[in-house]
Amino acid sequence: MRPLGDVRIIAIEQYGAGPFGSLHLADLGAEVIKIEDPAAGGDVSRYVPPMTEGEDSIFFEAFNRNKRSLSLDMHSPEGRAVFEDLVRNSDAVYSNLRGDVPAKMRIRYDDLKHLNPAIVCCSLSGFGMTGPRSTEPGYDYILQGLTGWMSVTGDPEGPPTKSGLSMVDYSGGFVAAISLLAGLHAAKRDGIGGDSDVSLFDSAITMLTYIAAWNLNGDFVPERMKNSAHPSLVPFQNFEAADGWIVVACAKEKFWKRLAVAIGRPDLADDDRYLTFADRSRNSQELIKLLEEVFLTQKCDYWITALTDAGVPVGPIYDVDQALNDPHTIARGLVVETDHHRFGRVRQVASPVNFGSLPKAYRRAPQRNEDFGYVMNELLKYSPEHIAELASTGAFGVNKVAQPTSENLEAESAL
Repeated sequence: MRPLGDVRIIAIEQYGAGPFGSLHLADLGAEVIKIEDPAAGGDVSRYVPPMTEGEDSIFFEAFNRNKRSLSLDMHSPEGRAVFEDLVRNSDAVYSNLRGDVPAKMRIRYDDLKHLNPAIVCCSLSGFGMTGPRSTEPGYDYILQGLTGWMSVTGDPEGPPTKSGLSMVDYSGGFVAAISLLAGLHAAKRDGIGGDSDVSLFDSAITMLTYIAAWNLNGDFVPERMKNSAHPSLVPFQNFEAADGWIVVACAKEKFWKRLAVAIGRPDLADDDRYLTFADRSRNSQELIKLLEEVFLTQKCDYWITALTDAGVPVGPIYDVDQALNDPHTIARGLVVETDHHRFGRVRQVASPVNFGSLPKAYRRAPQRNEDFGYVMNELLKYSPEHIAELASTGAFGVNKVAQPTSENLEAESAL
């Protein structure tokens, strides 16, 4: 059995951060059942371009493989009753909604513990369930600006810049997954579940780490650094070579000494201006200018070979295509394939989370409501008559493709 093969998670999730977190749990074997709002056409990410057709998108595939899908109107009494039956038969309720919405939808522990005392309720929202911003929707771009990330990203002569990836979403998803696992462990030990209130804001603030510590304990003012330089370690940054860019990382004094020899300037290692981290930081302008001139004299491959042979941490700056085709990417099994009814063979990146020796298995993301039969018949063991009665009341919504409206998109997502 896979590590989480005995875990069932009901996921009221959409778009990026929430599905990203549960994706890794599904890859580890957890049964993740996505509850999709039929009135909204399901998870809004089904419609994100490019590479989208009908309710299928490559974006949705990237966040939802190995999961199940059930269309359910949780706002109707009958749909709520189905949800509560699922809670009785599950280990966790996982959501990514606006901070005030779990209380309104009654999906917190106090709302569900009478159904299952061991249920773990994990809420990932933009700003959490408490605090002055709890009712605000939180999007990765906004959070990167609000939490200081943009102020330290990009060129000092340019504007504040976001990361090229949605790192607040992804870090928030990982934090939610870790929190949910902690809750599952406690529930298994004690027989009692509880709430996990995590947020994108909390995750982003916490990831300021040492920069925050420097700022909180002194007069250090974080700022954008030219060529993505480290704020205190020198040299530790991008350098332009004759035909491209490389990254050189002298994170230890021994690397600096090796670098000086490798570039044909052993005298620099004994120069009083550059002896220590503190010395090189004080005299960084003249040292970096000197190194920039040296690195421009040869091509990237030359420097990568020379510095690697000298034991200096160095690497090329790849584009995405080069990174995905690097021999190490292939050797680590980081590109996987699934069969898709519309797109054929879909290639995507694997989860980096690993445990045990069982080979990983990957299944395409579910079509909307694809697992209706499994949930109704096998999991909940409803009779045909009961299913028909629920359907007649609209518990499962109207069986048609419902394109998302502006209200749907704005509604309750934390993303």
